[in-house]
Amino acid sequence: MVLYIDIGNSNIVIGKGNGDLRETFRYHTDPAKSSDEYYAMLKHLFDDVEDVIIASVVPQLNTAFKTFLQRYYSITPLFIEPGVKTGVGVKTEYPREVGADLIAAAAGAKHLYGDHAVIIDMGTATTITHLEDSMIKGVAITVGLDQAKSCLVSSTSKLLQFEFQPPSEVVGTNTIDALNGGFLYGHAFQVEGFAKAIKARMPKKEVPVILTGGASKLLKSILPDTYIFNDNLVLEGLRVIYAKNRTS
Repeated sequence: MVLYIDIGNSNIVIGKGNGDLRETFRYHTDPAKSSDEYYAMLKHLFDDVEDVIIASVVPQLNTAFKTFLQRYYSITPLFIEPGVKTGVGVKTEYPREVGADLIAAAAGAKHLYGDHAVIIDMGTATTITHLEDSMIKGVAITVGLDQAKSCLVSSTSKLLQFEFQPPSEVVGTNTIDALNGGFLYGHAFQVEGFAKAIKARMPKKEVPVILTGGASKLLKSILPDTYIFNDNLVLEGLRVIYAKNRTS
C-alpha cells in the first residue's frame, strides 16, 4: 500500500491505495507540530503501507514528515521536486516557484482529462493554472474564500461570522444572503472570467475547466455544468507520478 500525501497551508489530505485511491483522509495543517506529534496523529493509517509520496507547500513540515517516516517506518518518502518525473513540464519564468501541489494537479488533469486544461484549486489561495500541451504555461493566484471571509469579518464591526451557503440570488435582501452572494457569486464570476481568458489564449478552445480543493464544492451549483469537479485531483496526480518514479 502507498500513502499519497498533499500538505497544504490549511489542510493535509491523504489518500491510501495500491495503484488506486481506496480511502482519503483530511487533517488540519499545523506547522508547529513535531515529527512525533504527526506520527501519533497518523500512525493508524500505516497498516500495510510500504511507501509514501508527498506534495508539500509547507517547507517546515517536510523535515517533520521525513523524520517520522524514516524513524518509525524506515520509509524515505518521494517528494515532488526538481528531478522527479511528473509527465508535465513547467514553462514559466521561474519553474522552481511553481508549487508541488499545482504540478501534481496538472499531472492528474493530464492523466484523466487530456493535455490541455484550466485547473482551479480552491484552498487557502485560489490558483488558476494554464495547462497546454502538457506544459504549465502560467498560474494566477488570488485570495481563497475562507481567507477573504476572515479578512472582511475581522476588519468590520457590524459583520458577524457566518457559514457559506450557496445563495439562490446574486444579491441578497439580508446581511447573510448579501455576504454569500458577494463572496460566492463574486468568486464564481472570477473563476469564469479567468477560464474564459485562458481558453482564449489556447489554440484548442474546447478544453476542460477542472475545479478541486476544499472550497470548490461551494461553487458547484452556480458554475456552468460543463465544469468538472474532482476533489482528489492532486492525489490522482500523486498516484500517477508515483507510478512513473517508483514502479518504472
